[in-house]
Amino acid sequence: MFPTILIVDDEPSILRSLSGILMDEGFETMTATNGYEALQCVEAQTPDLVLLDIWMPGLDGIETLKEIKNLHSHVQVVMITGHGTIETAVNATKMGAYDFIEKPLNIDRVIVAINNALNFRRLEEENRFLRKKTIEKYAITGSSPATMELKKQIQIAAPTDAWILITGENGTGKELVARTIHQLSARCDKPLVDVNCAALNDESLESELLGHEKGAFAGAVTKKYGKFELAHTGTLFFDEIGDMGLKTQATILRILEEKQFQRLGGSRTIPIDVRVIAATNKNLKKAIREGTFREDLYYRINVVPISVPALRERIEDIPALIHVFLSKTAEDNGTPAKQMAPEAVEMLKQYEWPGNVRELKNLVERLDIMAGDSIGVKDLPAPYNTAVRPPATPAAELFSFDRLRDAQQAFEEVFIMQKLKSHDFDINKTAKSTGADKTRVKKIQQKITRQKGPEK
Repeated sequence: MFPTILIVDDEPSILRSLSGILMDEGFETMTATNGYEALQCVEAQTPDLVLLDIWMPGLDGIETLKEIKNLHSHVQVVMITGHGTIETAVNATKMGAYDFIEKPLNIDRVIVAINNALNFRRLEEENRFLRKKTIEKYAITGSSPATMELKKQIQIAAPTDAWILITGENGTGKELVARTIHQLSARCDKPLVDVNCAALNDESLESELLGHEKGAFAGAVTKKYGKFELAHTGTLFFDEIGDMGLKTQATILRILEEKQFQRLGGSRTIPIDVRVIAATNKNLKKAIREGTFREDLYYRINVVPISVPALRERIEDIPALIHVFLSKTAEDNGTPAKQMAPEAVEMLKQYEWPGNVRELKNLVERLDIMAGDSIGVKDLPAPYNTAVRPPATPAAELFSFDRLRDAQQAFEEVFIMQKLKSHDFDINKTAKSTGADKTRVKKIQQKITRQKGPEK
């Protein structure tokens, strides 16, 4: 399909010559002699691009441009004129014109402008598609009353520039909420920069946030841009802000109030424009009473509070979440999506879910690997399956052994079993976190697999 160009000019000779040349170049063309005809063509056939003369009787090119952008903002417009001024070109560009060409027309210049404008339109369409996919990716799954209330809060808060404090237990999806808010905001095409406050101490966090100049301290061999600078005009997400030290809290508060900062070791003042979203699983009011969190910072970031419900408060969403997780796992692995039996889903709805959505996601991914084509009740391990007796703890059996070495081995085996489960049966992570020999961990994992039995 060839791009369609609408040529708008009150000179018939220009319409004929341009139309002929563009058709030879492989474009489909339409013509209009004034602004009113142009608007009718745009409304009826929506061309890919409009070549629009500025000086025309009746509705001039600037007014026509304004109406075209109101009707179909994605239609690219290139202005042409024999009496152009810098002021006119600036006004046309502000109203959405892609380019501005003066008469007499240079055909090569016209072709280049058209191709550039059409390429820009393709990029815009790709961006709209990618943004749609991103919004879908970070969509909040579920239709329970608690989830619908959460979605309502997000829809209200996201389009504003207000700062937001997201609270909720570990694993509830606070980061997902933050990303959804950013994608639905006016800053969606700007960066979202996240800061993991729990993973950094005061010294390293300050360097991460402010950046530093070369030679600012030992080890600063190059200049580094900080999170504030990277997030300029976008969104800065403080994950687990309750774990931030008091020294860094004071620095953050000053920067947020002054809207400027200096890199470590630098003297230049750098202005910033960021929207702040913070998240925590801690009770910040309690932290304020205990002296571990600044009250002034709390009220600075807590403009719009959003509470993310625990999974036990939105049990109705479990079937939808399971479907999403199974579909995502199948997509990642390039395999057909598995199904979970209704009885198994009902059993999972009876569980308390202390690890919230993250725990459910990890369980579903494990079941997708370990179970057959269909996941049934028999595939659910303890404690999710109340019919399965959990493995005995060594404390109940230690004194049944006569030799110390046997008791130690029994304890070690159950200990590593539990750690394997908490690390989603990842041998490397389990060995690293426990300090156990990797070969020993692998043997215990194989034992668990044998106990489960072969797939049917």
